[in-house]
Amino acid sequence: MESQIRRLAKPRCVLLVALAPPELPAAVANHAFNQLLADRRLPLCLWHDHFIGEPGGVAIFYSETGEERAALLDNAKLDGWRMEWRPLIFSFSPAAFDEQIAFTLRAYRGLEWESVRRDQRPEYGDPNREAQTAQEDIAE
Repeated sequence: MESQIRRLAKPRCVLLVALAPPELPAAVANHAFNQLLADRRLPLCLWHDHFIGEPGGVAIFYSETGEERAALLDNAKLDGWRMEWRPLIFSFSPAAFDEQIAFTLRAYRGLEWESVRRDQRPEYGDPNREAQTAQEDIAE
């Protein structure tokens, strides 16, 4: 899949799924993943999250040039991690990524994105503790 990303000709969002080596504690893995996202030599990161159950994370980067895509693939910040890169079709810019969320909600659930953004969701415990442990924090 990496060679496919290197051959992309147009600006495009790219999905990254990154799984840490099993011996890496979740807190260390999440810090390393966040350092990757903050690296200003890489393309703009639009969104990310971390995993429950296995240290690692998922992110969407917006890369405008071949040089930016090469920087994503050639960086050494997550050596030893299992990383999978996938170029996205409809999310070809930050605005298109946002519109794809709105389209998905509208087309498949009849919901408006603005309305969903304002929804108050239940408490989920302590997300910071979850990020440190990769375990679900059950609020009591």
